[in-house]
Amino acid sequence: MAERPHHIVPHHIVIVGGGAGGLVLATKLGNRLGRRGRAQITLIDNALTHIWKPLLHEVAVGTMGPHNDDVNFLGHARDHHFAFQPGRMDGLDRAKREVHLAPILDPDGEEVTPARQIAYDTLVVAVGSTSNDFAIPGVAEHCLYLDSYQQADRFQQRLLSICLRAQFEPDRPPGKVLRIAIVGAGATGVELSAEMHKALRHLSDYGLDRIDVTRDVEISLIEAAPRVLPNLPERLSEATEKELKKLGIQVHTNESVVSVSHDGITTRSGRFLPAEIKVWSAGVKAADFLKDLDGLETNRINQLVVLETLQTTRDGDVFAIGDCAACPRPGSEYPVPPRAQAAYQEAMLLARTLEGRVEGRPGGKPPRRFVYRDYGSLISLSYSSVGNLMGNLFGSVMLEGMIARLAYLSLYKKHQLALHGFVWVAFATLANLIKRRTEPRLKLH
Repeated sequence: MAERPHHIVPHHIVIVGGGAGGLVLATKLGNRLGRRGRAQITLIDNALTHIWKPLLHEVAVGTMGPHNDDVNFLGHARDHHFAFQPGRMDGLDRAKREVHLAPILDPDGEEVTPARQIAYDTLVVAVGSTSNDFAIPGVAEHCLYLDSYQQADRFQQRLLSICLRAQFEPDRPPGKVLRIAIVGAGATGVELSAEMHKALRHLSDYGLDRIDVTRDVEISLIEAAPRVLPNLPERLSEATEKELKKLGIQVHTNESVVSVSHDGITTRSGRFLPAEIKVWSAGVKAADFLKDLDGLETNRINQLVVLETLQTTRDGDVFAIGDCAACPRPGSEYPVPPRAQAAYQEAMLLARTLEGRVEGRPGGKPPRRFVYRDYGSLISLSYSSVGNLMGNLFGSVMLEGMIARLAYLSLYKKHQLALHGFVWVAFATLANLIKRRTEPRLKLH
């Protein structure tokens, strides 16, 4: 195909959100279009770095440092031929084709970047999701969340402070010194509870020998549904609950939370669970600003409603992927689930769609239709993993133990491969193996 004349302005694709879907999409488009000057690619995110969200429970308990596997947006953009703009989207003007960004303030309230507008030809919204507290009294005031590494680091600091206080308190009264209540037994809640048990077991290795995880710690997992992991296959739920109980984690199913206080959590049945640390992981919703985003259609949890082509229902130049998108799933009354593998699949398909849209101008090529393929679910229980893989030669296969653990780790490697390529992943894996032998198991600062 003939080279585009230099006086023609390249098609501008703006991607808002550098999560599992948005960053993969920006990387693919930068490598395919930005490198050859076929399109201008701009990624917008409120943070300066990316972390794979399923790792946040490890950051929260200190088994992984908050910056161990960060991707620096500025450096990654330079290496993969796209531009990065720091900022938080707070509005949209579809008539002018402009994204509105709020000003960025530093911790002292000083303005770092002003409010501004960024023009686009094609817009992709990939801002992910946040915790949904369902307006339950006390949740926002007293619970911790795990939506970002800043929140995960705050959790880890709170945990360490309680453990240090218990270690050095001279006349410590008998009884539990640390009670942790986790609301929501989905993947985040389950993995956090198991990782917490593992981390606290290692405290004595670092001199905090007055804290025994069996005697002094109580970890409770609270779920409104009849079983843990209610959205996953029942066999997986049963295997997971069995492993959790082996660790001594208290599992409370059929218990919906009605209020949260400084001292603990009250459920609808009247049960009160005292807790020094309360974590909310009971549901997700898209960002509130999407609800009134210049007339685009949204559902009850603020997700942008999209067609099978991932285009929003009221504007063919605005796409949405990941947790913030309600994408139809043929044969099901429910949309595509808010999972990392769904965001990855949507990003890969949309990269091909947008490449065809740009390369096939002026008429463009018709958008591809997205079909979600569920490859199963894997849950890390720290000491082991459980899961089921689907779409293979044997249908649905249940995995446990080391095989499931290796399959779980491969999901993150797949994400890294999409961002960095094989050579980078190979060297990074080797470096991590070396660091494990030289660094402490827990981050204690």
